Amino acid sequence: MTQGKRIEKHQDLEVYDRAFDAAMHIFELTKKFPDEERYTLTDQIRRSSRSVCANLAEAWRKRAYVAAFKNKLSDATGEAAETQVWLHFSAGCRYIPQDEANALTQAYDGILRTLVGMITHAESWTLPSKG
Repeated sequence: MTQGKRIEKHQDLEVYDRAFDAAMHIFELTKKFPDEERYTLTDQIRRSSRSVCANLAEAWRKRAYVAAFKNKLSDATGEAAETQVWLHFSAGCRYIPQDEANALTQAYDGILRTLVGMITHAESWTLPSKG
């Protein structure tokens, strides 16, 4: 449960909302990237940031199987960390201001903490086993 609210779908997860908001912020920022980055940095950072949300959705649908749930959440952590790398490059290339990169990196730090907590306590997120 998130903030006392029953979670019925992945969009009900507070961490999903944070990841979605961060990905949309990145989308807006990358609209200003130079054309020569269109098929490199722009695509990479958009893909990895969106993939955090996609992996959360997959994890939620696979919560009947603890190992599959943890695996998809682990994939989401990898994508979140990759997004942080692209943010570092984006600021280093001066495509985005350092303070915006720092704020987004901190947002992903929080997302990562939540995802690791979900992995660590998967039994409280997954469906009871039938047996």
